[in-house]
Amino acid sequence: MLYALHEAAYRSAAPLNASAHLIRDFWRSPLNLAGDTGLGRNLYASADVVANLTRRYRKPPWRIDHAMVGGHRVPVTLETLWQSPWVKLRHFRRDPEALAAATSSHGSDDERPAILVVAPLSGHFATLLRGTVQTFLSDHDVYVTDWANARDVPILEGRFGFFDYVDTIVDIFGVIGRRAHAIAVCQPGPAVLAAAARMSQDDDPLRPASLTLMGSPIDARFSPTVTNKLAEERPFAWFQSNMIYTTPWPYAGTMRRVYPGFVQLYSFMSMNAEAHQDAHRQYFADLVKGDGDSAEKHREFYDEYLSVLDLTEEFYLETIDVVFQRYLLAKGELVHRGRKIDPSAMTDVALMTVEGERDDISGVGQTQAAHGLCPNVPDTLRELYVQPGVGHYGVFNGRRFVEEIYPRVRDFVARRQATL
Repeated sequence: MLYALHEAAYRSAAPLNASAHLIRDFWRSPLNLAGDTGLGRNLYASADVVANLTRRYRKPPWRIDHAMVGGHRVPVTLETLWQSPWVKLRHFRRDPEALAAATSSHGSDDERPAILVVAPLSGHFATLLRGTVQTFLSDHDVYVTDWANARDVPILEGRFGFFDYVDTIVDIFGVIGRRAHAIAVCQPGPAVLAAAARMSQDDDPLRPASLTLMGSPIDARFSPTVTNKLAEERPFAWFQSNMIYTTPWPYAGTMRRVYPGFVQLYSFMSMNAEAHQDAHRQYFADLVKGDGDSAEKHREFYDEYLSVLDLTEEFYLETIDVVFQRYLLAKGELVHRGRKIDPSAMTDVALMTVEGERDDISGVGQTQAAHGLCPNVPDTLRELYVQPGVGHYGVFNGRRFVEEIYPRVRDFVARRQATL
């Protein structure tokens, strides 16, 4: 019922949204001589805010058409290398000729470190990692998991749970076809670690060369955050009863049971409601005074932040159970397809953990717990880093990521690549 009410609210707001667009365009028109008056700017700003608050936020485009390599602009082409109903494996292919000219060397991306960025499946689209991908493209051949919105997957495609996620990651390593360096950003950490452990147990020749876990809840018992405490304190049945809804018509996934992205979005926004209110007040003020640059930054952020996807019922509930309530991987009790997952089998998968000092989603200690689970990774193949002064998003995006975190990850990958 909640999902249907949510859709009804969007549809009922359509006339208001259309009116706001008309008013905004009227006061922005260069033919309107009153548009640059105080009244005109205030009416334009008011209409713009209403138009944005009542519109649908679709999946944003990647908008990556080049990489800066050694100070040179190298064209980038987005390819879909492989796909299932649940994910597309995106490859950001750098132009070979431009790349050779930029690096004063010959050869294609096939001869450079392959980076698999495993994007979170936790409410936002993979495009949230646009800045992360753009940064890694400076030095690497980059692949990204672009997860599907569960409401768009027909129910005949079946289920997709935590263990299906692990299988998918294993399949993707196989598709890449060479030992890639995995970057697991936040939520994927436990599943990617499980996949790497399973491949190591099988002595799979395409197991990852290295695994970098960034702000991941490997062991959510350390430094529990508000999110962790909610998952721990509520009984499992509460999540089943209060967080799962049925996808309404006319979506392709009609009747699929999902954890709606808008529910998670509202939860996140309520945690920082005052900050979001201040941001919109500042946006209004920027529009009134004509500060286009600041207004554009606000729009870019919220175009991404307010674009959300749904998770399947089974994936959401299994993640709650496996990662946040029973801590199966952390306790050495995770069983996948009848076999116990044993991270101690990892002996040549280099391991790096990155945490943010102020992370309020995955507290300090949760990610670095992976080192204790992988005792047979040599000290020469491991690195533990806590970035001062950043929160959760600062671990994988922003100035501190580009200037301080990324160089460490790049050098870690390069050291491992040199030994392959």
